[in-house]
Order: sequence, then C-alpha cells, then structure tokens
Amino acid sequence: MPRYAENTSVSASGSRAEIEQTLTRYRATAFMYGWEGRQAIIGFEINQRRYKIPVPLPDRNSREFTHTAARGYLRSKDDADAAWEQACRQRWRATALKIKADLEWAECTSHPVEAVLQPFTMLPNGLTAGEWLEPQIEIAYQTGHMPPLLPAGRE
Repeated sequence: MPRYAENTSVSASGSRAEIEQTLTRYRATAFMYGWEGRQAIIGFEINQRRYKIPVPLPDRNSREFTHTAARGYLRSKDDADAAWEQACRQRWRATALKIKADLEWAECTSHPVEAVLQPFTMLPNGLTAGEWLEPQIEIAYQTGHMPPLLPAGRE
C-alpha cells in the first residue's frame, strides 16, 4: 500500500517549520520540538491547553533500510542512511498533514479544537488523554463494564 509522501523531498526540518507556521496560524501560543532515540515530540499550546503529538521515528537498523526491497541485497551505509532519511521525511510530512487537517477541520466545522485534539491533551501527570484513556477503554471492552467515574490518582 502506498504511503502518503513516501517520495517527498521536503526535509524533516522543513516539515517542522511548516507545523510551527500552521500552529501559529491557528492561534497557538507556544511551540516546542524535541527528540530522544526513536521518538520525536511536537508540543504546543492553544486556548491555554497543552498538547503533545508523538512522531515515532523508524529504526535505522531495520532491514527495510539495510537491505533492498526487491532482492534483499545488503545496502551500502550511504544508501541505508538515505532510505532511513526518506522514511523520516515521510513521517514528518504525515505529521504536518495530520496537524493541519485537524485544525482546519475544527475551524470549518465549528468543533472545539479541544475536542479535536483531545487524545493529545497533556494531563498533569505527563500522560496525554489518549495514553490515559486507552487502557480504560480496553478494560471496558473486556469486561463490559465502565471504569469508575474518577479513577485519577489510583494505580
């Protein structure tokens, strides 16, 4: 299956700059970017709420980069690095598209941006709402019961 922007020539830094411009256009009052290992983070604030969107980066040592797709031949280090860079550019383009689409959809449909970005809302404990909620949803589906109304603070 083809991937969005799989052959993009836009650099990762170009996509990050576009993300920052998009967020500014939709009234963000803060922006940050950082990375550690194979995880990058876009953080921003809109309407006094903070959001964190993860950008999982590919494993540089994955076979998809170290070997050719067609015949499985070992690639040179330069070719493997180029394939990995391309995959990183693709992920940053997809992230730029996601952020732009979410904010535009909120704007044109009059949905509150807080609702559209809810899974990425930062909670006081450092988790996003989506990270906190996913295990609760899993338990509800497994048991057929709703979790307690206010489970915060319990481990």
